Amino acid sequence: MATSQVVDIEGKHLKLSNLDKVLYPAGFTKGQVLDYYVRISPVLLPHLKDRPVTMKRYPEGVDHEFFFEKNAPMHRPDWVKTAPIWSYGNNRNVNYILANDLPTLVWVANLASLELHPSLSLAKKIESPTMIVFDLDPGPPANIVQCAQVGLWVREIFHHFGLESFPKTSGSKGLQIYVPLNTPTSYGQTKPFAHALARLLEQEHRDLIVSDMKKALRINKVFVDWSQNDEHKTTIAVYSLRARERPTVSTPVTWEEVERTLRKKDPSLLVFEAPQVLERVDKLGDLFEPVLKLKQKLPDLGKLAAAAPEPEAVEIAAQAEIRGNSRPKTKASSARKKASKSSRQSAPPGKKRRRI
Repeated sequence: MATSQVVDIEGKHLKLSNLDKVLYPAGFTKGQVLDYYVRISPVLLPHLKDRPVTMKRYPEGVDHEFFFEKNAPMHRPDWVKTAPIWSYGNNRNVNYILANDLPTLVWVANLASLELHPSLSLAKKIESPTMIVFDLDPGPPANIVQCAQVGLWVREIFHHFGLESFPKTSGSKGLQIYVPLNTPTSYGQTKPFAHALARLLEQEHRDLIVSDMKKALRINKVFVDWSQNDEHKTTIAVYSLRARERPTVSTPVTWEEVERTLRKKDPSLLVFEAPQVLERVDKLGDLFEPVLKLKQKLPDLGKLAAAAPEPEAVEIAAQAEIRGNSRPKTKASSARKKASKSSRQSAPPGKKRRRI
């Protein structure tokens, strides 16, 4: 393969560079990364469409330094769409990339953005998540087998409320459970619910589950990470590559596969690399398609707390998150006012500033 070439994709001209550069120790090259993203694009792009994307870039490969990039590079082509999202931390708009089409996806991958981290919200409704997510992270020597057990418990709770949930591998060490909502809600509702559910699981299975973020508590346990349900955070995209020794992928799986992994106690059953994922999609289609379309309402938080062995502790955790998600209505600083005024003046007529 030539080290660089100019290609035409859907009428857009792109110069692809360093195609023979090895980005993974296993020998996977940048050209193979681009090939994977082109071939997986029919199922990947719907999950990225209109969502702000944070890029995790590895210019010299996964064994070298990386950096997260939220603000779209200034040198981007004029056809790359972006969404201005207000950043409280930076006190300004951040122009996130919207990877809505194949040319943009290829351009992003050509930047050695191996990992794609989209928001749980659409850019036009950044404060309204379309799903609730639980990231099950094992603390060694626990592994994805223990995550499989916890994932099945998460499914059981949502099944009790009449909701469907969908598992995918993180592509790294753990398992992630997505519960599609696609109905009006806010992070002020989903995050307290997620925290309360994590506390409930911890109370029922203290020998295996922890809901506290302290890493010292995670030894041989599964951390149920509820904190991803936040407008300021992103989660690894389904079908995204991960920066591991081999080109593993965050892969949607069936609950039957999760059950089989637990039954056989074999973590390798939930590890998939890029070529395998392409074969799975050819055979199974997009197992995660319902996450985009299925409409479900978030259960009542009070009913969840009432089901806990220690309902008061669950309620306290939930209320703490609710208070944390309520921004105090204090008088803005002069700098904040100035930034706000500048943003309004520069925004197109009829456009409101969005937040992240």
